[in-house]
Amino acid sequence: MTDYFALCHRLRQFDTPTICNVIELFNVRPHTAGYMNSTIQACFPETPSMVGFAATATCRTAIAPRGAGAYHHLADQIARFDELSGPPVVVFQDLDNPVTAATFGEIMCSAYQAFGAVGLITNGGGRDLDQVQALGFPVFTGGTICSHGYIHILDVHIPVQVGGMVIYADDLLHGDRNGGTVIPRYIAVDIADVAAEFVAAEQIILDVLQGGDATITALRTAAREADEQIHALRRRVSRSASV
Repeated sequence: MTDYFALCHRLRQFDTPTICNVIELFNVRPHTAGYMNSTIQACFPETPSMVGFAATATCRTAIAPRGAGAYHHLADQIARFDELSGPPVVVFQDLDNPVTAATFGEIMCSAYQAFGAVGLITNGGGRDLDQVQALGFPVFTGGTICSHGYIHILDVHIPVQVGGMVIYADDLLHGDRNGGTVIPRYIAVDIADVAAEFVAAEQIILDVLQGGDATITALRTAAREADEQIHALRRRVSRSASV
């Protein structure tokens, strides 16, 4: 049985572009699928990589709910974190168009973090950014809005669409200042196993370029060597996936 908490720790050692590059080795989806577009940005780019399992939800901020305050369903949402395979990443789809107010603030992020969540993604807005940053809690948003409006949670653990990407409850997510991606669960361990080798292959080119005496001949040689190592990795993971 996979220890998903340990797996998340291993995957967190790599940045999200590297994870995307390694996923491509397995040829399991188009190279233009499975990651968020530029409408979603990391609020705190200095925060290390975030890895966890999607706790999806929908919300609205423009329309007043009947008989419920802003935090009415918060405890119910958090109680369902136990359904996930590992550390939660809260993923909100704000259904309002245009987005009217903030999806989250200090209280919500503090609550999520207190119950094990490692980050939050939303196509909506965020607020209380100084306080959330002080928590060390990674958040990814479509913008910043100072008021929470009529924020209320609707459905939990249903498919949502955020940043041009469909995310299902318990999807494995990886995110950093470069954006976010879904890691196919069935190759996640293999990705953790080979990511360091992929980084080493790319480093062959970087060593030439950053060494202070780069030449076209040296660049061509390094690129050829890196390509050979990456192709060998691709062949290896292809054989592994077919077993």
